[in-house]
Amino acid sequence: MAVQPDIYYLKPNKHCPNSDLPVLIYRDCLPLPFSEATTTRFLEAHAWVKKGTWGHIGTRHFHPNTHECYGVFQGESVILVGCGCKDVGGGEEIEVRAGDVIVLPAGTGHCSVQSSQDYRYIGVYPEGAPKWRNELGKEAIDLAEFRRETTAVALPKEDPVHGPGGPLLTLWKTAQM
Repeated sequence: MAVQPDIYYLKPNKHCPNSDLPVLIYRDCLPLPFSEATTTRFLEAHAWVKKGTWGHIGTRHFHPNTHECYGVFQGESVILVGCGCKDVGGGEEIEVRAGDVIVLPAGTGHCSVQSSQDYRYIGVYPEGAPKWRNELGKEAIDLAEFRRETTAVALPKEDPVHGPGGPLLTLWKTAQM
């Protein structure tokens, strides 16, 4: 049976637009042995492109111009989704570990709250996506302006874990209605 994602819906707030599209967390779905190379091959097979490898990033930020996906191949972290830098409270803290895949719709605030020393993941983006633009949400945002930008971002061609028939496309198309 295909791995079904955990689903998180986030409301916009004063410092972060978030998205009507849900954040998706696929648990323990990456192929063994967990490594940067096997994770890259797996996610790039489904029309997503690797653009970096990172560890703990504690600065809250969001990308209004592209969707983003993490493939965790080492360690563990607690990530916070749904908040800009100046937001107090709110959002969701989610534990992730090696083998997990996290999909963040354009506009979703995110950062690591705490991580193991060896925490590492690749960042992949839909084929054809522009280079991400970082926004920090340090000041109150113009929600209407950011929502125009985030809703204009095209849906990915494929689910990063399951390919063209995966749940991402169904869930995100339904959320757009």
